[in-house]
Parts: sequence; C-alpha cells; structure tokens
Amino acid sequence: MQTRTLGTTGPAVSALGLGAMGMSDAYGPTDRAESVATVHAALEAGVTLIDTGDFYAMGHNELLLAEALRGRDRDSYVLSVKFGALRGPGHEFSGQDSRPEAVKNFLAYSLTRLGTDHIDIYRPARLDPDVPIEETVGAIKEMVDAGYVRHIGLSEVDAATIRRAHAVHPVADLQIEYSLISRAVEADVLPTLRELGIGLTAYGVLSRGLISGHWSTDRAAPGDSRGFVPRFSPGNVEHNLALVEPLRRVAEAKECTVAQLVIAWVAAQGQDIVPLVGARTRERLTEALPALDVDLTADDLAEIEKAVPRGSARGDRYPAAFMAGLGVGN
Repeated sequence: MQTRTLGTTGPAVSALGLGAMGMSDAYGPTDRAESVATVHAALEAGVTLIDTGDFYAMGHNELLLAEALRGRDRDSYVLSVKFGALRGPGHEFSGQDSRPEAVKNFLAYSLTRLGTDHIDIYRPARLDPDVPIEETVGAIKEMVDAGYVRHIGLSEVDAATIRRAHAVHPVADLQIEYSLISRAVEADVLPTLRELGIGLTAYGVLSRGLISGHWSTDRAAPGDSRGFVPRFSPGNVEHNLALVEPLRRVAEAKECTVAQLVIAWVAAQGQDIVPLVGARTRERLTEALPALDVDLTADDLAEIEKAVPRGSARGDRYPAAFMAGLGVGN
C-alpha cells in the first residue's frame, strides 16, 4: 500500500482511505457482518485511514467500527472523526454545535463508543455560524494537549476559515468533497491548503456512486438519501449519467473500471490528497484498491478533462438547505 502524509504536521496514512458512513447511514439497508468484514479486508490490504462521524446513524457507525477494530494494534490505523452535527430521533438534521463545551462532550462520547483513548484526527463536521472557529479549534487544542486528540482537522470550510483555524493550531487536513464533477475546491481552497502545508482528504470521489459506472436510474432504495440530492433528481441524473460514457471509453483504454479511473484522477491531483472511498462491501473495496496502480499520463488527464470538463454536472451536490452550510459550492 502506498502512503501519503497529511500536510506538514499530520500523520502518514494509506494513499486511499476508507469512509465508513455508508455502513450505517444514508444509502439504504446495510449488512453489519459485511461491513465488519469490509473493514477487516481494508486493514489487511494496508488501508490505515478510517473516517467516521459521531452522528452517522447516531453513534451506530462508531460502535460498528469499535467492533471491527477490536483487538487490533491501536497504532496500526488512523481514526478520523467528525463531530457536532445535530440530529433528532427521526434522523433529521438540525444544525451544528461547535461550542468548546460541546467539543469536549462529543469527544467523550466518541472515545467511549470507539473504545479508544484517543482520536487521531478530530474535526467539526461543518462550520457553526454561531461560534468563532478560533473557539472551536482552541477547545480541540486543549484536547490535543491533554492527549485525547492527536491532530486537528477541518471539514467543508472556505479558505478564510482555514487560515483562521490554522493560526490557532496547525491543521493536519481539510476533508471536503472533491471529484471529477465536484471541483469548487480548486479555485481558492486547494491553493490555500498548499500554501499553509495542510493536506486534503477527499470524500465523494465517486459522487455517491453517480460516476462509479455502476449507477442507474432505478437504483435508489427506501432510506437512500440520494433520492433528495439534486444531482440524482429526474432530468439531472440522466444528464449526469451520460457523462460516464466517455469516461468508460477512457477506462477501457487504460484497462481499468470507471470507478478506478475517477479515483485515480483524484489521487493524481497531488501527493497531498488522499481519496476516501465509501465502500460498504468487500466487492466495492476490491474494485477500488487497484485505482492506486492506475498511472494517468498527461495525455490521459487531458482526455479525461475533455470528456468531463469542470462544471459539467447538473444539479447541486447537496439539497439547498445543506448547500447553505458549505464553505464552497459544487
């Protein structure tokens, strides 16, 4: 397994990370045994970065990971945890709480659910409009000093917020959506990260399966949040799926799958970027892992850009209510 370092102050991690959200939440029914087996398969393949959130199915995901990681050497994997998203008993979202006292409360619960004495990278899931980022990062810094957190991360914030946070304590990485059809990060955020020596962990590299080469308009199941995502809505989804076909031709020429191609594209944007793959099954994990071996030449990258230019997708990457809380757009 290739490795990359998250910024100048962050940990060395596998060049491909595992996003665990879909094992508990958002995309319809899940299989606990298969989820645990997928985590095990990822670890055995050399994946060391595992990403979760304390609000993924209201703690279910952290408990699932605790089960999957039980008995493993704690130094053999890196846990990235997002906190602060508020949800009700009906699973609805109702805001973000990043007050210093809330930071410590959320952390205490995560440590207990995960069965660990420290979190490797701890980050607010979104910017809390009512709390200065300096106060939130200052509270996490206290937890770093106390040994409960190793590194501070951010998620879905703009360049100005990154600078303010980094001035309080070095930020290891920013987690943000980045894919062939979600490239808003390239304008201001990515140059800022590189100026400050901060890494990027990219989620949504397959755009929730939309550009995986596997999605079709009849795939949505009950409980699948993609039914509320504008890019999957009627009229938009047909347009977006059409973008996959020229990618399929490039993938065939490279003797790889479409999913491997688009993961490789993200990885090729810089050694400071680590793609997160939200594989829920061993089958999807097995497909994703060889993406790191897909060597994209300058000609390949130009062909991919020609096939799917920036801004090609139709529809926002989140529903309107969620878009309002993001630091960058599509």
